[in-house]
Amino acid sequence: MITLWHNPRCSKSRQTLALLQEAGHDVTERRYLDDAPSRAEIENALALLALKPIEMMRPKEALFRDLGLTRDSDDTTLIEAMAAHPKLIERPILFANGKAAIGRPPENVLTIL
Repeated sequence: MITLWHNPRCSKSRQTLALLQEAGHDVTERRYLDDAPSRAEIENALALLALKPIEMMRPKEALFRDLGLTRDSDDTTLIEAMAAHPKLIERPILFANGKAAIGRPPENVLTIL
């Protein structure tokens, strides 16, 4: 199963979805802003991506600053912020074959298929 944490308002997310569909992949879209990932799902994504929480976030998002977050905030605080405010999660993220990849650039997701 191929699942994409997708935000249809994001151009990179739309490009990634189109790239996958054009390649013939059956993709399950998870509109993560409407269906927010749980803390456990975020921790799983981080483990699959082998990233630190800050590396899976959008620190330039105004909400990041509004919440008083910084690049030096501790991992627990950052994970809790992503769970409470999925807008902070970098997008899109593809899950397939027990792996994950961030679609920045969109072609990056092809490495796990």
